[in-house]
Amino acid sequence: MVGVLNRYAKGKSMEIVMLLVGVALGAAIPWAMMQQSRRQQANAMREREERIERMTRAAEEKVEQAGREAKLLAKSERLRVEEEVKEQFRERSEELEKLKQRFDKREEQLDRKFDQLDQREREVDRRRNQVEQEQRALDARKEACQRQEEAIVQRLEEVAGLTTEQAKGQLVGGLREDVRREAANFMKRAEDEAKESADRKAQEIMATAIQRLAGEFVVDRTVTVVPIASEETKGRIIGREGRNIRALEAATGCDLIIDDTPEAVVISGFNPVRRQVARQALEELIADGRIHPARIESVVRKAEKNVNNEIREAGEQAIFELGLSGIHPDIVKMVGTLKFRTSYTQNVLSHSVEVARFAGMMAEELGLDFALARRCGLLHDIGKAMDHEIQGSHAVIGGQYAKKYKEHPLVVNAIWSHHFDIEPISVYGPLINAADALSAARPGARRENVETYIKRLEMLESLAMDFPGVEKAFAIQAGRELRVMVAYDRVKDEGALTLASEIANRVENEMTYPGQIRVTVIREMRATAVAQ
Repeated sequence: MVGVLNRYAKGKSMEIVMLLVGVALGAAIPWAMMQQSRRQQANAMREREERIERMTRAAEEKVEQAGREAKLLAKSERLRVEEEVKEQFRERSEELEKLKQRFDKREEQLDRKFDQLDQREREVDRRRNQVEQEQRALDARKEACQRQEEAIVQRLEEVAGLTTEQAKGQLVGGLREDVRREAANFMKRAEDEAKESADRKAQEIMATAIQRLAGEFVVDRTVTVVPIASEETKGRIIGREGRNIRALEAATGCDLIIDDTPEAVVISGFNPVRRQVARQALEELIADGRIHPARIESVVRKAEKNVNNEIREAGEQAIFELGLSGIHPDIVKMVGTLKFRTSYTQNVLSHSVEVARFAGMMAEELGLDFALARRCGLLHDIGKAMDHEIQGSHAVIGGQYAKKYKEHPLVVNAIWSHHFDIEPISVYGPLINAADALSAARPGARRENVETYIKRLEMLESLAMDFPGVEKAFAIQAGRELRVMVAYDRVKDEGALTLASEIANRVENEMTYPGQIRVTVIREMRATAVAQ
């Protein structure tokens, strides 16, 4: 038992010893590892500090080198700037020296001029004194001469028994009577010779010109007839409740007369350009078959464009036929507009071309510039293309228009003076007047009636346009109706009634006309939307 216990005690002692040894070893190993880690960290720190020190020394060396380089650059830049400043200073010094020399020369010149002026002033004073002395001497001589003259006149009056005024009257009266008699005889002989020669020469020239030119006689009217294929077309032109015909009349400013005349629509209007637009638009609408307000406005715009082209081509053709050149495009267009104007019951463009030919022929007979004469003849009635827009004589209007576009002064004067509104400055004015009379002297000419009618309609439209809110005004039915289109947003329904009354009262007070004139004010609103 005791042995067993001893063995057991020994075994336990060994276990305890082994356990203590294991504990000691377990504590020693981490401590050793810790010591090694500390040594490694210390080594790493030393290496890092050495590397940082090396980098610091390298950076300091670079900084020192950069500082040296910067100092060198700054020094070189300073030297360069100093050189530039010195160069600029030298240049400015030279400029200042030159300016100083120039000012010195100018000062010397001024001094010399002042000296010269002083000399001239002294010379002027000397001459003024001399003139004053001479004037006093002349005054004295004049007084002496007057006294002698009075003495001589008094002696003559005593000898002749007449006063000075009586002698002058007798002498001047005799001379005046003789001169008047001689001048009258001379003027009568010259006038008789000039009349005989001028009449004979003028008759020869006009007869020659008339024989060389056979112009056409053209009569324009105030209505245009458009043929239609069938009577059904009239209903389509009128439209539902008359909307188509109202739209066409409003767009063209002409009156469409659809009556019992078979297969025909009559377009009435005093303005031939509007009638031409209305005719072309109506013909295209009838041919196309689509007649409604929107289509009518589109076709009327197209017709207006076509008529403008026709006007330009007519002007160019007339100028080409006469062999003229260098005419402003605006004047060419205005010449073409004469195609749609009438005078002496003639087409004004044909009349103007005819006058140009007459003037050219007579200029050739007289030895004048026939091209200039043709130019004057073609443009002499150009004022009639715009006299419905501007107040005044068409000769004055045409002369001002030609002057605006820098036409030849002789052409401007010939236009202005061909009805003797001003005095002609050359022979071309009377020449154009004679050619105008030759061309206008046609059987059936009714200038006053036609012009009075046109002027009355133009004045009727112009009078309505003076009222606020009026956009368009058209005289239709030969001036028996005035159709006025007003702006929807400026004139109310009540205002339309008042406006019609005011226009009618003004027409009644300011115009003279046969019969009655009906004033129709149209106010309508149009709303447009687009479906997409």
